[in-house]
Amino acid sequence: MSNPRSAWFIYIVLRLLFFVAPFVVLMLLGIWPWLSAVFAALIGVSLSIIFLAKPRAAASESIYDWRNRERTADDIVEDDALDGAEDPAPAAEAAPAEASDGSEVGIDSDTAGDPDAAGDPDVAGDPADANDPAPQDEQGTRA
Repeated sequence: MSNPRSAWFIYIVLRLLFFVAPFVVLMLLGIWPWLSAVFAALIGVSLSIIFLAKPRAAASESIYDWRNRERTADDIVEDDALDGAEDPAPAAEAAPAEASDGSEVGIDSDTAGDPDAAGDPDVAGDPADANDPAPQDEQGTRA
């Protein structure tokens, strides 16, 4: 199939034939039209997968050729150069993750790793808890 249009024409005609022939046979047998259409579609897809590999490949190749018909050798070299260039974004994102000394954003290096120094009232050993004999409820009133 040297002509891409003939590849498309043959593929489309055979796909339609693989649907219409079973549909007509099922309708002549007296099966409901919607059920005939469903079975004919399933039969048509199955036959297309089995028997139309070469026409489908030829049609696919004609699509590829059509999509790349205006590309010059310079365009191809330029696209390959752009695809081969490294993306600097992953290297920039990896840099903050390397710091493990508590210097990340939001962590004070003086209190890193010390739960008592953070001022969390739920942590035992908080200096505020030592002077507070009565527990407080959620609204801050003494029990």
